[in-house]
Amino acid sequence: RALAAGDKCPVCGMFVAKYPDWVAGVVFRDGTTAWFDGAKDLFKFLLKPERYAPARRAADVGAVWVTDYYGLTLLDARQAWFVIGSDVFGPMGTELVPFAREEDAREFKADHKGTGLLRFGDVGPATLKQLQEPD
Repeated sequence: RALAAGDKCPVCGMFVAKYPDWVAGVVFRDGTTAWFDGAKDLFKFLLKPERYAPARRAADVGAVWVTDYYGLTLLDARQAWFVIGSDVFGPMGTELVPFAREEDAREFKADHKGTGLLRFGDVGPATLKQLQEPD
């Protein structure tokens, strides 16, 4: 289903349509969709879906989408490259910046002081901890 103006991120509660350049999504096996205001909240959800949607489990997740930073098109998150630690901020501050092409991710990392380049399977709790805003 397409993103609607009233769709809220299940992790932070922000209205996702306000940030179309950062939108990420999950399509569950039953066909329903959840939208997120960025890859960081998407991964928070994927790592603990029962925390944000008690009726959901990791096995319920079908497709996973992120928005390519340069192309502004949805791409399969499992195929994406993610830059961490850059000077570019998303709607919730520090962010995993997704790319469809490795060469784009590497160029962005160099241009924007990124500290790491990750694939989907590399993102875990330690990665998200690095993205926490200082108190």
